[in-house]
Amino acid sequence: MNQKLFSIDTAHASTRVFCFDNGTEVSEYHAMIQVADGALPWSQQLEAVMNAYQELLACVPQAQAVFKRYFLSDAANQADDVVVADVTDCAKSIIQQAPLNGSKVALWVWLMTGVQTGMTASGLYEVRHGSFRHLFNASAHNLAANSEYQMRLLFNEYIMQLAEEGCKLSDHCIRTWLFVNDIDLNYGGVVRARNQVFFTQGLTVNTHFIASTGIGGRQQDTNVLAQMDNYAIAGISQQQIHYLYAPTHLNRTSDYGVSFERGTYVDYADRRHVFISGTASINNKGEVMFAKDVVKQTARMIENVETLLREAECSYDDACEMIVYLRDVADYQVVRDVFAQRFPDKPVVIVHAPVCRPGWLVEMECTAVKAISNPEHPQF
Repeated sequence: MNQKLFSIDTAHASTRVFCFDNGTEVSEYHAMIQVADGALPWSQQLEAVMNAYQELLACVPQAQAVFKRYFLSDAANQADDVVVADVTDCAKSIIQQAPLNGSKVALWVWLMTGVQTGMTASGLYEVRHGSFRHLFNASAHNLAANSEYQMRLLFNEYIMQLAEEGCKLSDHCIRTWLFVNDIDLNYGGVVRARNQVFFTQGLTVNTHFIASTGIGGRQQDTNVLAQMDNYAIAGISQQQIHYLYAPTHLNRTSDYGVSFERGTYVDYADRRHVFISGTASINNKGEVMFAKDVVKQTARMIENVETLLREAECSYDDACEMIVYLRDVADYQVVRDVFAQRFPDKPVVIVHAPVCRPGWLVEMECTAVKAISNPEHPQF
């Protein structure tokens, strides 16, 4: 077996782990750590997550974190404490998207074995193995005048960082996450900025876009209207990168004026990585399906993601982490029950984060990995 799921229970926290191990130097782990007792004070909840993370490291002693995302209920009062508590050398994303199990903090962490890591002069976090350098960028933000200017500046700065690493946005960036403060008000500016920057970089409907999630999320400073995380790969060839469309279920995002791919997969000699963008209850005409019915929207969303995974010759068995975003906290119980029944052992977190269209009540993203044999490509 190349994949396995396991759980680690510690005092006041629970960790669900997906492991991919095909016998090569690089094994991968995706873990979701959640606090079990939401009545604990903030300091004890953060301590429970830190202790659970240390227990995870003890269970996978050869692995090191390459990327973390903290989901907070109140970034203004909590983010500084996270920065002080977590001194791990990795890319760290911190965002206010309250865990909906009643706790104040949750953590998604991606770990690898057999890699070399460090911060580059450009400010990107580098994970090296073989001929590849995996470049992570987390919690990027600025204080420009509005969401459009902030997003444009974020992309322009990122393009310069990539250039320092000998990379281009169009050729090497695989995945982005765009967190928008008050998304109903500020998403339009983010879209305009991304569309304009992508056009200047040769990213068009006739070429390709980048897998992405654009979702509600707040930074510590309320003046930050857009925050961005990114993942790029130096050394990748265009023959290794493929885009997912699922035309029976989904339309091209450009049909309604936005610019991201529904999903992207990357092939190496020994494994396939699949990055599914934020996906909601939509049909192939771009219409919201099952308005105001979160149960039916959840079912359609899961079906849409399954179709994208199938196009990459994967299934939910290969999914190593899932993030579910809810607009209305009152919908948590019913959506949690669906995921608990369908995916009882998967690393899943459900957070409060409005989707980019008010009619969408729920959205999800996921990452998947499966073993393949493709000697034409370099080893991961």
